[in-house]
Parts: sequence; structure tokens; C-alpha cells
Amino acid sequence: MRAEVISIGDEITTGQRLDTNSQWLSQQLTLLGCEVAFHTTVGDELEDNIAVLCVAIERVEVVVITGGLGPTADDLTREAIAAATGTTLVRDAASLAHIEHLYASRGREMPERNQVQADFPEGSRPIPNFHGTAPGVEMLVPRTGREPCALFALPGVPVEMHEMWSHTVAERISQLQHELTVIRHRRIKCFGLGESQLEAMLPDLIRRGREPKVGITVSDATITLRITATADREEHCYALMEPTIEVIRQSLGIVVFGEEDDELEHVVLRLLKERGKTLAVAEWATAGRISEWLTAVDQHANHFVGGMTIRDRAELDSLVESTNVAADAEDCDATVACAMAEEVRHRLRADYGLAVAAYPTDPYQADSHVCVALASAERTHKWRFGCASHPAILQARSAKQALNALRLELLKDARDDAS
Repeated sequence: MRAEVISIGDEITTGQRLDTNSQWLSQQLTLLGCEVAFHTTVGDELEDNIAVLCVAIERVEVVVITGGLGPTADDLTREAIAAATGTTLVRDAASLAHIEHLYASRGREMPERNQVQADFPEGSRPIPNFHGTAPGVEMLVPRTGREPCALFALPGVPVEMHEMWSHTVAERISQLQHELTVIRHRRIKCFGLGESQLEAMLPDLIRRGREPKVGITVSDATITLRITATADREEHCYALMEPTIEVIRQSLGIVVFGEEDDELEHVVLRLLKERGKTLAVAEWATAGRISEWLTAVDQHANHFVGGMTIRDRAELDSLVESTNVAADAEDCDATVACAMAEEVRHRLRADYGLAVAAYPTDPYQADSHVCVALASAERTHKWRFGCASHPAILQARSAKQALNALRLELLKDARDDAS
């Protein structure tokens, strides 16, 4: 079944509040085997609400609405459903009694306006709201020549909406399924290539209509491949994905670094743990981002022993005073990165020292670069990575380039040890 999630409220359309309800509902609908085809957001205008509902009822089998069930004049969901379905509003005595009881149990007098929360489109039934004054609405809307559309309206308050979903709505939608359908996803994380380069390496995987589906998204230079399969059981979904995942891994090789919620810092720390090694970091261009990420993950294992953030030449000179960095060396030189890596490793007594030198004066030029170094007891590696990118992701991208270089060296060291 295809579904649409509708969020109602001026606070959402104006951007004053983030619509987390649609995200949560989409996740729950997917777990029930519904394909969420549309997200719609509409403000508090009755005619707009009616128009949105009329379209949704015609194009999907399940409509889930959040918001607009309060008692105030701008809460129009009940009226909009009645108008879109050609019905009238009818007051439900049991729902009104529940609302009155809630007010009485809290030692408050119920405003007369709250009575409208007990009004329901004719032919619908209430969805109990055990701890709130806004019951939901459940309605099967007839459609000519087709099965009816199942419509559910829930409050916008997340804690109430979640409870009502668990107690009532999820089971109702499951009952509507003619056959058991399960939709599951897996996410493969990649780094080191551009989106177009990566897609070109995948043989016809990202094609519309393919099963299982493969989607591609990019965030701060990390590419996520999302594999989606539909079957009658969860285990069958994951079995259907395996051949596609194997093709991805064979095609992309070391570009793939993890799955699901993995970020590069998670993978690096796992590799350090496997090898029983420790890491110290010195950062200039990345302003402490690597240390921040590693600290958030490695709060107790102590494989990340600490970091230093360099802000200017004076702080650099203080860090590397015992090394042979020339006084006239550019802050962005590879020699500076090497000196930083060696010194932070020595000072913090770590097995590895990872360092990022400064950005050049104009990092947005096509030929600009950032220098990264990795020092160990045996040797010091150095790299130059292009840093021309959108300003918003410059630091995150550079930090990930450094972490990825470390990841690849740790993998190489592990292979060398094994041989």
C-alpha cells in the first residue's frame, strides 16, 4: 500500500518548527510495509487543507495526518476531513465525557471551546487519546471503482501521537494489508570519491524500477547508498539485498568504510581497538573537529588519548619547537603537518599521531590543498588533499580526508601483520 503523511500547521510551513512527526511516521509506515510516496505540509487555512486531503485520498491507500486537532480556531482538521469527504460533523458523547474527565481529574474547568474536540466526521470513529484532550480520527473513505482510502488523523504533540499509533493505528493498518508486506533498508557508507564517480563504478545499480532499489545521498562528502527491499518477511528482505551489497563492495572496494550509522571515526576507533593501538591528533585547518568526533565515540575505551588544536603560528611554534621545521615554512606545508604529527604523538605517548596543517590563504582555488600527516614509531606518511569545496563543508571534508587516510593505513598495517 502507498501512503501519504500530511503535517498541518503554520508553525511548520513558516519554518518555526521542524517537522519531526513526518520522519517518525514514515519510519513506522515503512516498518508496516507501506511505501511512503508523499510528504505534504500545509498551513492553517481551511480551503488549503481541504484541497490537500482531496488529492491525498485519491492518490494513495493510506493517509496519516498530524496536527490541527486542538480546540482553537486555527485547528481545522476535523472540518477539513468532513468537507473533503462530503460528510457532516457529529459529536461523540463518549469522547466528550473523556475530555471532561481529563479536565476534572486535573482540577481544571473545561472551556466550552474544547467540546469541538469531540466532533467527528460522520462515518468515522475516534482514536483514543488516553492522556490528551485531542482524540484522533479514523475513517475509511469510499472511492469509486477502488478500495476505500484509510485516513488517520492524529494530534501534533509527539508523545500523544506516538502512543496512539502504538495502541491503535499500527494494528489497524496491518489489518488492511491483504498480504504481509515488509520493507527494509540497509545503508552502505562510502568516502573518497565524488557522487558521479561512484555511480559510474556501479553497474546499473542506481536505476529506476530496479529491485532491490539503490538510492544515493551525500552529506558532508560522505556518500550513503541506501538499499531497499520488499518481501513477505524481514529475513527475506535482507536476503534479497545481499547480492546487491556484494556487487557494491566488489565494485567500490576500500571506498566502502561502513554500514548503517557508521561514520569514519567509528571505523577508525574499531581498527585501533583491534590492533591495540592509541591515537593522538593535532589539528589546525580542521579546528578540532577530528578530536571532537573521536571523543564523542571513544569516551571510555581510551584508544584516542587526546588532541591539540592549533590556531596560529605562535601555537604551532610552541608545539613543534623541538623539531626541524624551518622558520619560513608555510603553515600549509607538508613539513609542518609531519612535525605536528610527530610531536603530538611524542607528547601524548601515542602509537599514532595524526595531524592536519593550515589551509592555504585561499582554500577555494581549484589547485588548493590541505596537508595531512600520520606518524608512527616506524615512519611518517604525508598526503596532500584537494580542499576546494563548498565553504559549508570545507572543515568536515578535510577532517574526513584525514580520518580516511588513517583508516587506509590501519587496514594496510593489519594486512602486513597478517602476511
